[in-house]
Amino acid sequence: MKNFKGVSTALITPFEKDQVDFASLEKLVHFQIEHGVQGFVINGTTGESPTLTAQERAKIFQFIRSRVPDNFPLIMGTGSNSTMQSIQDSIAAEKLGADAILMVVPYYNKPPQRGLLEHFKAVADATHIPNILYNVPSRTITFLELDTIKKLSEHPNIVGIKEASGNIGFDKDLRKACGDSFLMLSGDDGTYDEFMAAGGDGVISVSAHILPKTMLQRKASQYKTLIDLLFVEANPIPVKKALQLMGVIRTADCRLPLVPLSEGHTQKLQKAMQDAGLLK
Repeated sequence: MKNFKGVSTALITPFEKDQVDFASLEKLVHFQIEHGVQGFVINGTTGESPTLTAQERAKIFQFIRSRVPDNFPLIMGTGSNSTMQSIQDSIAAEKLGADAILMVVPYYNKPPQRGLLEHFKAVADATHIPNILYNVPSRTITFLELDTIKKLSEHPNIVGIKEASGNIGFDKDLRKACGDSFLMLSGDDGTYDEFMAAGGDGVISVSAHILPKTMLQRKASQYKTLIDLLFVEANPIPVKKALQLMGVIRTADCRLPLVPLSEGHTQKLQKAMQDAGLLK
């Protein structure tokens, strides 16, 4: 199993005229590696996963795999609110060569905890690569509870969790319940420093797109204003604009129903980036 600790970036998918912009993606990948990022998540929420076709997901994964070192971990987002679809996508990710899969809590249909338990166990039973749970109640509504995570951590294929509740007290309890061998990755950039102090192993980050060294040095709290602005509209709308302003990607285009950042928020983001020394 590859090392999933440290700072991984939940990669955006650059678009231009509603097509994947592979030239910008290549520039972004090189920018990230040059600045020390230690892994990528492909086809996550930040990558606008609901709007990507199976063919696009495969092409993006293969494109990135051919441009990173052999020991560089690539995690594929494969979770959905359909267990059958999640299994199919997870098996496809395994065949592509993903090093692990990231499984979000099923959204919208609001399963009870016993349903979540069976959902994640079914995917883990159907795959042979590490499974990482993803708890993000701000998006899914349903919260993956401590007892459910503890039970799931006992499955040999379920190796860790991306925990994005921002509740540090819960994270401390989680570390105590699941032990040191269970991988704990933050999914909330704003509380990353506190998360690491509570026993975390790393982060799957949006902010690392533009602040890779800051995340590597665990200094997120020093850039709170800027990090907050990266979530002022639905992720990845603001971070795409930030990357465009830095010249890393050509456009800040999103696929509908997401749209580019509003002008008012763009001005605030640009000012914060200038204050942080990211723009002249």
